Amino acid sequence: MKSFFKIFFASLLAFIVFNLVLLFLFIGIASSGEETVVPTNAYLQLDLSRPIVEMTADDPFAELGQALGNEAAPLGLKSVLNTLKHAATDDNIKGIYLNSSFVMAGFAQLEEIRNALIKFKESGKPVIAYAETFSESGYYVASVADEIILNPVGMLEVNGLTSEVMFFKGTFEKLNIEPQIFRVGTFKSAVEPFLRKDMSEPSKQQVGELLNSVYDHYLAEVAEARGISVDELTRISDQFLVRTPQDALKYGLVTSLGYYDEVLAIMRENAGLEADADIPSISVNKYEKSFVADSYQQNRIAVIVAEGNIVSGEGDAQSIGSDKFAKEIRKARLDDKIKAIVLRINSPGGSALASDVMWREVQLAKQVKPVIASMSSVAASGGYYMAMACDTIVAQPNTITGSIGIFAIIPDLSNFLESKIGVTFDRVSTGEYSDLYTVTRSLNEAEKQIIQNMVERGYEDFTTKAAEGRDMPVEQLLEVASGRVWSGVEAKDRGLVDVLGGYDDAVRIAAEAAGLEEGKYMKVYYPEMKPFFQQLMEELGSSASVLYDRVMYGEASAYVKELKYVMENKGLQTRMPFDLEIK
Repeated sequence: MKSFFKIFFASLLAFIVFNLVLLFLFIGIASSGEETVVPTNAYLQLDLSRPIVEMTADDPFAELGQALGNEAAPLGLKSVLNTLKHAATDDNIKGIYLNSSFVMAGFAQLEEIRNALIKFKESGKPVIAYAETFSESGYYVASVADEIILNPVGMLEVNGLTSEVMFFKGTFEKLNIEPQIFRVGTFKSAVEPFLRKDMSEPSKQQVGELLNSVYDHYLAEVAEARGISVDELTRISDQFLVRTPQDALKYGLVTSLGYYDEVLAIMRENAGLEADADIPSISVNKYEKSFVADSYQQNRIAVIVAEGNIVSGEGDAQSIGSDKFAKEIRKARLDDKIKAIVLRINSPGGSALASDVMWREVQLAKQVKPVIASMSSVAASGGYYMAMACDTIVAQPNTITGSIGIFAIIPDLSNFLESKIGVTFDRVSTGEYSDLYTVTRSLNEAEKQIIQNMVERGYEDFTTKAAEGRDMPVEQLLEVASGRVWSGVEAKDRGLVDVLGGYDDAVRIAAEAAGLEEGKYMKVYYPEMKPFFQQLMEELGSSASVLYDRVMYGEASAYVKELKYVMENKGLQTRMPFDLEIK
């Protein structure tokens, strides 16, 4: 224990000193006020080996985010799309250098970037991709590049998708914790990690069909980009024929094998530079500061970006707080300059109550102006709840959506507290059900039935409103509900989604619905990002918490974080079946 405190406080002191130095450095940078200049014949550096989020703050310090305790500073999808669109017509931009070695983003977000690169290539400018290792998702983006260069001793992964689920039943058994579960829906398997040690057959069925749908789209798109048949690419994947870089070259998945210096030589040749000359380049974040994406217009489309778990209250930078987002929707509804609203959703769901609060504001908004939902990588359960009232729902073919279902968890901690740390409880109540939601004793059958009835009423409310929003009979909606997760393609076939497309498609549909001409409106984004130094202070606090968990739990810190989230959930939950990570 003495050794632990010594390590912890030494780490904490180093962390504080380091961040104080950075803070003074930031102040110095902020006061410089230098204008961003784009070099002539520059390559736009698109580095996707960083977490991709929907939107980041517009501040001069994004490149230094790693120093704040994050593994890497996040990259905003909005910034990527804006810069790729602008770079296509910028004479100073010679081409794009793409790094997609280890991508941290969902397939639908990657679809947006990939499509933007295809559009960029219409300008005749080259896209050059290089990696020592291409993951399946990284290669999906790189497959559209003019030059795909793989390190001669590297690796390219094309062997299919997999999804792994973490189960806590064994943990609860060891700790004497009984998870009391209430749910509706055959496929509402968000609670399975607390009841089982493996996936149920319905869960395996839905995840298997989802993976196959996503991968079928993957194979079709990559095959088209590389000029080979889908059958051939399927054979390559199923038989794992690409086991060496030479195999990747043999089957036409890369254009050449080479080292980084050879990639630089190609870039110099394209730019007309002499050997060993410096290659002008500019990052996405810096390049975005060199131009104004939208000119001022009286007519506006509000883009409300909702990303993270859905919670009641204000939420934070990593969650969707119902009070905050209801206020943003209301503000957009009451602003006469705003002619249409686009809800950009990237969420696995969360609180049923919070989801309903935002649903109500969408209902009110669409009575006075068009409201379009744009689904990102995931818009399931509570995320779908937000979208289902919109006039039009737009999703990518590989968006994860649906999961229309309700569940609740009330853990019984009494045996754990008594057997592990000797704590017991007693109580005095004014009524039979005064302590209905306690976690310090097990629920009796009558109490369990009360909560189960609440869950069933919540499910009935969810499905009724979904059917109304989708303009279909409740009976038809129930056939695709039951907590079942779908891909965008599957959801469209079943009437849960209207249009397959991306963010730009949603904005275009919103503009057309509002009667706005192209170029005669501007986009405004909500919620407004907090001032930089307020974000900085919050980031420092968050980083300290992350540091503490890493010192306390080591490599298990990620699992502890997930368990904490589950145990802290309050009320009925509309959440996707487990955290579905496709890789």
